[in-house]
Amino acid sequence: MDDIRAAHAGGADWRAAAAQCVEKLGPLTPRHRLGFVYAADRFAGELGAIAAALSAATPVQDWVGTVGIGICATAREYFDEPALAVMVAAAEPEEYRLLPNLERDTRPMKNAHWQWIERAHPRVALVHADPRAEAVPGVIAGLADEIGFAVGGLTCSRHEFPQLAGAVSEGGVSGVLFAGGVVLATGLSQGCAPIGPTRRVGECAGNIVAEIDERPALEVLKEDMGAAAARDLPRSALNIHAALPVPGSDTGDYLVRNLTGIDPQRGLVAIAAEMNQGDPILFVRRDRAAAEQDLSRMLRQLKGRTKGTPKGGIYVSCVARGPGLFGEGSWETRKIRAELGEFPLVGFFANGEISHNRLYGYTGVLTLFL
Repeated sequence: MDDIRAAHAGGADWRAAAAQCVEKLGPLTPRHRLGFVYAADRFAGELGAIAAALSAATPVQDWVGTVGIGICATAREYFDEPALAVMVAAAEPEEYRLLPNLERDTRPMKNAHWQWIERAHPRVALVHADPRAEAVPGVIAGLADEIGFAVGGLTCSRHEFPQLAGAVSEGGVSGVLFAGGVVLATGLSQGCAPIGPTRRVGECAGNIVAEIDERPALEVLKEDMGAAAARDLPRSALNIHAALPVPGSDTGDYLVRNLTGIDPQRGLVAIAAEMNQGDPILFVRRDRAAAEQDLSRMLRQLKGRTKGTPKGGIYVSCVARGPGLFGEGSWETRKIRAELGEFPLVGFFANGEISHNRLYGYTGVLTLFL
């Protein structure tokens, strides 16, 4: 893949925004086959029409994308405002395949592309998923098992939840598979910092945890929060979450899950995840300084793995990050440019982020074309 170009535009009229993006992209060639489009959720009902308009105005016929409450572009973030971000790439036909909507498992992918998969040996899939679909975590894990690595995010919208992969769909996972010869690099940045040690779940039932380290779960949570925060538990708990360490991770990786309830009388804590006795758990705080430091770490690591400026990139950040965490001024995308240089970038603020074979929260996932 080469000659990657990106454009973005704001405004309440999606037709005008799409036309501005086409103009900014400049003259394209027949080799520009693959495109990515991210639209503000105010345009959720028009995602198919946007793709059709872009196809009519450019040589690009294969479009992949979704909608978010915020949209990312090169050193620019549109948050809770109407906008489009578009990126196109010159690609050979054998370098990718659009991934059909996977509602329950990977069989539609294998049925559609098994011959190409055997030839091209795809290792990475960029995907978008419907946060309302219960099967999504299992589909993502199955997809990663089949090809190696998945990146992307969950659609984030106050209206419809469309995904685009050639056609518009809802309810599952869709996107694009990249052939093994397409050189990519990806990194994940956490947005929360631990406030206590890793502990063990004791008595529990489903997502309700009664004991941690053989003590009442709420007692342990208060201890990790600190006395001052524990005195105003309802307020303090808004920025406190549970973190589930990833087994076998050599980087201390963890999955952040929201606290969904607290029972002061019985000392119970409810977590947005099914828990089992013996599971490791720690508590974390959503923290700007920690998020800034971890994004810097991720970008340094990616820079060390790349030679020169990337050809292009896709950034998926949690909707709870952006201006709500970093303040105004497009801090994340400006930081990416400052560390890695000026290159075409698009993406969106998601309802959950996808990296490897898991769903994350409060993270940023950057994928680079090299």
